Amino acid sequence: MAVRIVFLGSKPIGYQCLQYLLEKKDALDVALVGVRTRMRKEFGAEGNDLAALAAQHGIPLLQSLDELPECDIIYSVQHHELLQAAHIRKARRIAVNLHLAPLPEYRGCNQFSFAIMDEATEFGVTLHEIDTRIDHGDVLFEQRFSIPENCWVNELYELTFSAGMSLFRDSLKPLLDGSYARTPQSELMKHRPSSLHFREEIGALKQIDLTRGEKQVQKAIRATYMPGFEPPYTLIGGKKVYFSLENEPHAGN
Repeated sequence: MAVRIVFLGSKPIGYQCLQYLLEKKDALDVALVGVRTRMRKEFGAEGNDLAALAAQHGIPLLQSLDELPECDIIYSVQHHELLQAAHIRKARRIAVNLHLAPLPEYRGCNQFSFAIMDEATEFGVTLHEIDTRIDHGDVLFEQRFSIPENCWVNELYELTFSAGMSLFRDSLKPLLDGSYARTPQSELMKHRPSSLHFREEIGALKQIDLTRGEKQVQKAIRATYMPGFEPPYTLIGGKKVYFSLENEPHAGN
């Protein structure tokens, strides 16, 4: 009998993961029984519309988490809502999340920026079980890589995107077969640091204090200059003065 999956996702990586599932569903004996996503295109880019992809393949589009059908696996990739216990129970086997950061080091949001600010030398991606806390469940699979020296946030994002797709593909069959071990994050915390960051923290990080010295200023700019988003800035006379790269317009205009 086909493994029934509900897919929750957004952003380009969510689209590509769903696309891969659709391409492999017959070979893997998978039935996609529902998709939940933001009802808009992500990053303003054509080709990242998960709702349109679901409709194209006749997959029911869920208007809320309360519409989750009974299934075997709930699979989340960059989903924007926190699942409650009643939602998680809809999955007979397991609910999992592909987190674009190593755990337990970087739970929550803006993980790329904080890794650069922390001068971390290693990053990665994690597939973990979902519980009712943010990026808190047991680790099932992970993939790690070294952060290049003087890395910019967009470069770290691209490296992580690639690692995330690799982990999604490589772990999919073992996940479907149940061939995995759970490692509680409390065990990993014995030899790994842990942090939890929230979306609103990035605003303070983008305000650059020019008195902190050249190295710190450069690091803060590398950590927060992401094309397509408001760039880092300093305040002069109470007004924002943005930093921009040569020959590149910024989102502050």
